[in-house]
Amino acid sequence: MFTLEIDGTAIAVINGDEATARDLFTCDGFKEDIRTLTVDGSPIWNGTSELKVRPASQDEIDEFDEAIAADQSDGDFEPDPQHAGDASDDEEDEADIVFLVDIDDEDEEQDEA
Repeated sequence: MFTLEIDGTAIAVINGDEATARDLFTCDGFKEDIRTLTVDGSPIWNGTSELKVRPASQDEIDEFDEAIAADQSDGDFEPDPQHAGDASDDEEDEADIVFLVDIDDEDEEQDEA
């Protein structure tokens, strides 16, 4: 597992290999997401800070595992639609991301405006 770190803060963990983590964490779509998602009213990424991909710590792995287990037990977990129902695909082809920061709820932001 690998962690995306920005300015010394662990932002997200992915259960893919390093190449998958680098590809996903640095793709334009993900960059746009972390520029628009906020934590305590501030964007997760300012658009200029280094996006550091590093091996996940044991605490980060534990938090990832707990979040995935909670989503699965709540029925909120949605597997990648490309792989749904296709038992022939290796699990290695799938990667899940868990944010380690508390992302602001969009509904709360709209209520405050």
